[in-house]
Amino acid sequence: MKVAKTEHGASAHRIADGLRESILAGEVGPGERVRQEMVAAQYGASRVPVREALRILEAEGLVTLVANTGAWVSRLSLAECEELYQIRERLEPLLLRFSIPNLSGEKIAELHRLAFAMETGTDVEAFLRLDRDFHWLSYSDADTNVLGETVQRLWNATQHYRRAFTRLFTIDAHRTVHQEHHLIVHAIEQRDVDDAERVLYGHIRRTRLELARHPQLFDHADN
Repeated sequence: MKVAKTEHGASAHRIADGLRESILAGEVGPGERVRQEMVAAQYGASRVPVREALRILEAEGLVTLVANTGAWVSRLSLAECEELYQIRERLEPLLLRFSIPNLSGEKIAELHRLAFAMETGTDVEAFLRLDRDFHWLSYSDADTNVLGETVQRLWNATQHYRRAFTRLFTIDAHRTVHQEHHLIVHAIEQRDVDDAERVLYGHIRRTRLELARHPQLFDHADN
């Protein structure tokens, strides 16, 4: 039995990793059904590890499970998205505050590199990957028990809408976002946690306000 559980556990994490990548990359959109039999066939697995994988993704905020019905990629209404962003505005600066004193010079140098890479690129998906890498690297040395996982769940739940926001970028918005990334790195380099928190708060708030101007992005949530 222990061997079977280990095999199921390994398969569940492998399937969860694949589905997570597809959802975060926008290959499976919010509100789309995740059919267990199709996932099982795709990964050459039984339904047991598929169900375990879906529970992992539900805990991460990527999937919504409905008892005796099925699984869907999580979706948000405009009101839900605004609420989650307001939570992010308050929690992420705190996570950054916890991380900054422990970040090494090598990690700060990598943050500089990521900020410049985002500024010089033009592909939306590449920007989203770099942006995620940037922020999670800046949070990576926070020693927390709950906060890091909470923020990760919030990021996952809002990923699709962050992609929509990025596609709406104007030239001025592009410039401001990149400036904010550089300001965050500068504050980290100076170990100025107050300034880093302030810039990050405004950085997240800007996305929330822009999304609120485009309620059509949430039409799917009312279907």
